[in-house]
Amino acid sequence: MPYLACQDGVELHYRLDGDDAAPVLVLSNSLGTNLGMWEPQMPALKRHFRVLRYDARGHGQSGLSPAPYQVDRLGKDVLVLLDGLGIDRAHFCGLSMGGMTGMWLGVHAPMRIDRLVLCNTAAKIGTPDVWNTRIAAVEKGGMAAVQPGVIQRWFTEAFVAAQPEAVNRIAAMLLGTAPEGYMAACGAVRDMDQRQAITAIRLPTLVIAGSHDLATSAADGRAVADAIPGAEYVELPAAHLSNVECAEAFTDAVVQFLTK
Repeated sequence: MPYLACQDGVELHYRLDGDDAAPVLVLSNSLGTNLGMWEPQMPALKRHFRVLRYDARGHGQSGLSPAPYQVDRLGKDVLVLLDGLGIDRAHFCGLSMGGMTGMWLGVHAPMRIDRLVLCNTAAKIGTPDVWNTRIAAVEKGGMAAVQPGVIQRWFTEAFVAAQPEAVNRIAAMLLGTAPEGYMAACGAVRDMDQRQAITAIRLPTLVIAGSHDLATSAADGRAVADAIPGAEYVELPAAHLSNVECAEAFTDAVVQFLTK
């Protein structure tokens, strides 16, 4: 398995797929998942891009780092991967926490990003009490303590009933996430407020939101799109993990935007 080490010693697990000569597209996972969350997109994306997926720190097979850290650490991890792999510029697509990472990159490292896709995300999410309560629940009861509520926010009831295998695959990712990594990332999300900062983004940007998203609402997505000059906005009939629930429409929107 390929890994790259960050300045603080944390090793990031990554995977590269696709033609070496194709434009690079970085995919960044949500809180509580790993690079496998992007499997529904991979057949189509590999036809157009050299796809770089990675497990965010504390998730999947990437290393843990002690809390606290902030969203800038997540953004710098992407730069570590780009530098280590000799990639000057890339497209970036992130969902939820991955979208927050993308916002940071759009503000602080625009020279490394060609086009930016921000999915089911917000520039600020929830209150400190909400996140502190979740952190306390995981500290006491592990990932099983939050899994049912998280899955309820991630998918609509109709999708859960119709596609149990897809839901169970994601639920297993959540349960398999290291509690310490999840709690540290919750703290980074809790402390993030990029509402003012993202007004400085000048990259071509697409925002994708879900009409039924209970974690980052369509209104949150629209606010991100409105804050970034010239940003495009697409709303899908999905909850939080729109790349899974509306996989074909999600993939089509991403490919069409990135290949303009």
